[in-house]
Amino acid sequence: MHDLTIALDAMGGDFGPQVSVPAAQQALNLFPQLHLILVGNLAEIDPLIQQYHLLQHPRLRLIHASENVAMNDKPLLALRGLKDSSMRVALNLVKSGDAQACVSSGNTGALMALSKTILKVLPGIDRPALITALPNIQGGHTYLLDLGANISCDADTLFQFALMGSVLSEKVEGQAFPKIALLNVGEEETKGNDQVRRAAQLLSACSQINYTGFIEGHDLFSGKADVIVADGFVGNVTLKTCEGLAKLFKQQLISSINQNWFTRCVGFLLKPSLKPQLAHMNPDLYNGASLIGLRGIVIKSHGSAQSKAFLNAIKAAIKEIERQVPAQITDKLEAVLLERDS
Repeated sequence: MHDLTIALDAMGGDFGPQVSVPAAQQALNLFPQLHLILVGNLAEIDPLIQQYHLLQHPRLRLIHASENVAMNDKPLLALRGLKDSSMRVALNLVKSGDAQACVSSGNTGALMALSKTILKVLPGIDRPALITALPNIQGGHTYLLDLGANISCDADTLFQFALMGSVLSEKVEGQAFPKIALLNVGEEETKGNDQVRRAAQLLSACSQINYTGFIEGHDLFSGKADVIVADGFVGNVTLKTCEGLAKLFKQQLISSINQNWFTRCVGFLLKPSLKPQLAHMNPDLYNGASLIGLRGIVIKSHGSAQSKAFLNAIKAAIKEIERQVPAQITDKLEAVLLERDS
């Protein structure tokens, strides 16, 4: 890994520097070639920098930003009113080339609006989409997009999502010709709304994309698809449902183990086997959704993320930088357009 630089919106999310600073320390310890730029209110950041012994760190740079985008601020305020927000400054560092990626736990709508305005979308891409990896029963990952950046989408936009997801799965996960599916209410060709059925036709006609058909919610973790495409409304509800189900399963398992002395003994004996499985289901492990489709790399962390989860978002940014995902998307789109014109 060559030297790389990531800008962190230190003030974003529910906890701001309380999360971003310790995550920065962990990332710098794990990746010797990593340089970080912490952007935010230095009056709040400096005490934590001293607490985590980062004051003179040679690979850490601090940039003051006098404003912060609150989690309930409207995107228009972030665009027009908060000219010195930590989110905007971090994104401008990517635009100028001083950083190769931005990671933020901040307001999703504001991050989307600022990213589109500052970094612009890739040629041939109409809208960026939020995409993240989910575990599947085959031991790999399945990518899901869009996760809420675009509430409603037409067929062409869903097609673009499929293309971008295909590139990310191929380059980050090493999947050769990833299997692409559309999330739908049934697997039959006649099921679904007009947008989904039309997107299916576009994908079926494209040899550059390995489209395998519709997939239902119960196959989300089956590994039947490497990338699952939906509009932002469906994708966001699906993701939040999965996170809630994982928490419910974990809580019920712990409650069952603690019922009596016998179940506690059994739980103790099974702990070496159960611990890695429960860890595999922890949503924090998959924190870090890429705002894919931009002329730069932007990773959205959960607003409620703790330092370990924020660290995983930084790791996601590193993977995308190493594999130059935006450039790969452009190359793939050019191949698709050549096929359509021929």
